[in-house]
Amino acid sequence: MAEIVSNSKARRDYQVLETFECGLVLRGTEVKAIRAGHVHINEAFARVERDEVWLHNVHIDEYSHGNRENHVPKAPRKLLLNRSEIRKLHEANKVKGLALVPLSLYWKGHRVKVALAVGRSKAQHDKREDLKERDDERDMKRATMVRLKGR
Repeated sequence: MAEIVSNSKARRDYQVLETFECGLVLRGTEVKAIRAGHVHINEAFARVERDEVWLHNVHIDEYSHGNRENHVPKAPRKLLLNRSEIRKLHEANKVKGLALVPLSLYWKGHRVKVALAVGRSKAQHDKREDLKERDDERDMKRATMVRLKGR
């Protein structure tokens, strides 16, 4: 499983409640552009529409060697899930305060997969607490490393 790109804002802005592995319907030029690393998912979100899950705001640059049949960079892309998973996501999408956020795109074999999370938006004070915890952990690691080197 080789990660292509991750959503750095997702874990900072959302508390992840549940994750799903989804397939992604892509055209040939989209896959080639992804292989070249020309994809961004920081502003992306998913939505359940008519019993299908769609990924919006994923920016896949046009393939440089493409022709007039090249893809649209910000087109909605269909996600492939089981019917029961779609039902779960539909229920989660109805609840106020929950969002469907992609965490990362990665290769599984020769296919592109999406790690999709059901997340609850974090308040500003929660984000600050996370930063404090991260700083405290970093300080503790530094202190133990200094102690180990001193021996």
